[in-house]
Amino acid sequence: MKKKTIEIEYQSVQFEELSQENQMLIRKADEIRDKAYAVYSDFYVGAALLLDSGDIVLGNNQENIAFPSSLCAERVAIFYCKANYPNSKIRKLAITAKSIKEAYNEVVTPCGSCRQVISEYERNQNSPIEIILKGQNEVLIFKSINDLLPLSFETLVINPKK
Repeated sequence: MKKKTIEIEYQSVQFEELSQENQMLIRKADEIRDKAYAVYSDFYVGAALLLDSGDIVLGNNQENIAFPSSLCAERVAIFYCKANYPNSKIRKLAITAKSIKEAYNEVVTPCGSCRQVISEYERNQNSPIEIILKGQNEVLIFKSINDLLPLSFETLVINPKK
C-alpha cells in the first residue's frame, strides 16, 4: 500500500489587501446575498461572477420547503450566466455568506454539487475560474476549483492520467 498526499495552494488575505476588482466583486456578492430567499435556514449566500467581457452576473441561494428543490447561489449564478452569456468565460467567482440565527465568521466554501458544476464549466471553457471566499476576518483565494475539488469526477473519469 502506498500513502499519497494531495496538497492545495491558496492565499489568505485581508479584504483591504485585495485588488479593487476583487473588492468590488465581493461587495456585489454581499449585496445579492442579502436578497436571498432563505426563509427556512436563515443562511444567506451570495455569488458574483466576473466574466471575460467585464460583465458581472449575480446569484443567491433560493430555498424551497422541499429542500432538494432548493438551489445554491453559485449554481444560480453559473446557470444564469451560461443561459444568457453562452460564449463568455467566467474569470472569477466571489462567494459570501451570513446567518441570521447566529454569528458566523468563517469562510464558507461551495458545497460538493457546486464544486462539481464549477469544475464542469472550467473544463468547458478550458480556463480556470478564480474562487474568492470571504469570511468575517479573512478572504481565501483559490486559483481554480481544482484546489477545492482535486479529485473531481472529470479528473478521475475523463482524464484518468491527470
